[in-house]
Amino acid sequence: MTHRFSTRVYYEDTDLGGIVYHANYLKFIERARSEWVESLGLDQNAMRAAGQVFAVTRIEADFLRPARLGDRLEVETTVAAVTPARATLHQRVTLDGQPLFRAVVVLACLSGSRPVRLPDALRRAVAG
Repeated sequence: MTHRFSTRVYYEDTDLGGIVYHANYLKFIERARSEWVESLGLDQNAMRAAGQVFAVTRIEADFLRPARLGDRLEVETTVAAVTPARATLHQRVTLDGQPLFRAVVVLACLSGSRPVRLPDALRRAVAG
């Protein structure tokens, strides 16, 4: 299952040359993960109220080509692996199908600072 999230590059995302500042790719993929989680029927506010949150524990990122002011980007999120308390995601930012950025992101589900099982809705969704 691949989740797709569309976004546009705004002036605030760029440097003076109109190129996306490197750290903003992390914002793009974070927004896409939030939309993916919501598409699974999970309410992160309710999770937080219950004392559970998702936390990024690892990111491996490759910057392949620049995005520019006004570009319409698509962020693809795919689950690569799941353990009881972690999910490894592959995320790609593309422009007209061409990859600009890719990342491997490991998410943990935490209660306080302790790992806990991923929510059932997430495990069911990635199981098929």
